[in-house]
Amino acid sequence: MRRGGADRNLIHRRAWQMNSSFGRWTLFAFAASISLLLTLRPAWVEARAKTFKAQGVSVHQAPKPQDTMNAWTIGLAGGLIEGAPIRLAAEMARVVDDGDNLHVLPIVTRGPTENVNSLLYLRGVDAAIINSDVLEEYRSQVPDIQRRLAYVLNLFPSELHIFVRPEVSKLSDLVGKKVNFNTQGTAAAYSGPLIFSRLGLDVEQTFIPHQVALEQMRKGDIAAVVFITSKPVDAFVRGHWDPGFKFLPVLYDGKLEDYYVPAFLDASDYPSLIKPGERVPTIAVPTALVAFNWAPKSNRFGRVARFVDRLFSRIESLQVAGFDPKWKSINLAATVPGLSRFPAAQAWLDAHPPATQASQ
Repeated sequence: MRRGGADRNLIHRRAWQMNSSFGRWTLFAFAASISLLLTLRPAWVEARAKTFKAQGVSVHQAPKPQDTMNAWTIGLAGGLIEGAPIRLAAEMARVVDDGDNLHVLPIVTRGPTENVNSLLYLRGVDAAIINSDVLEEYRSQVPDIQRRLAYVLNLFPSELHIFVRPEVSKLSDLVGKKVNFNTQGTAAAYSGPLIFSRLGLDVEQTFIPHQVALEQMRKGDIAAVVFITSKPVDAFVRGHWDPGFKFLPVLYDGKLEDYYVPAFLDASDYPSLIKPGERVPTIAVPTALVAFNWAPKSNRFGRVARFVDRLFSRIESLQVAGFDPKWKSINLAATVPGLSRFPAAQAWLDAHPPATQASQ
């Protein structure tokens, strides 16, 4: 019995010694790992340290990461998640990205009108994609709106498509009838009623998805649908339409010249709806990249100026497969009615004549 007790005591002592040794080893390993972790730094920290050392700047004197990241970051208000503007904003951000030297943040918004609000009042927003006629809404609210904003680039025209039933032969036939302008927040929902008002067309406005409206139009419940987007529109290219369905012409005149540009639709756009050799005159709403007109020599002006330089210098990178086809028709020198050009954009164009631009 004594020996059995002694054996048990010996086992307990050895177990305690082993546990004690294991505990000491664990503490040692933990302490060593902490020491190792403290000596290791992320690769980007090491890279920054080497850069500053090469420049003769000590790590303690170097700017903090948050300062570096924010120094050349600009916010770009795009638009609705399903729209073309936010896609263009994302593509611009990809092409101009230059690490800490330039970082563009595309922002999803509620549409063109919201983008102007963001540009005027939201912190961190330096540029936006808008339809030029949204400025009409701000004439009374912000009398100096055309001095506070400046355009960088005329991105692409959004053509007005007024598609009607067979019994409608001219614009005045639409008075009093149902006309659909797509859902709220789209270009058609904003610009469509504004254009109709200028043309003196008092119609019954509806704002439902165009897919639904087109089916109602086939049944005769709706007289017309209004699209404002870049041609061609898939619904008219791929859809089958009975004889008589057509686009109405819209003539460009003094009522429309402040924000709009002349345009046309033809058989190359819609071969099943327009005969070869025919053209349907219409107007287009310029979709523009605009910036807040920051004071020259200010920090925010410098950011946008760098963005302009990168974008204009790399515009050909956006005109290859994989990017939106609209980039192929971009003309850097194209103007935007109602706005002046951002000074840095004009300076770039002055320094790069058209022949030079074509060779880049």
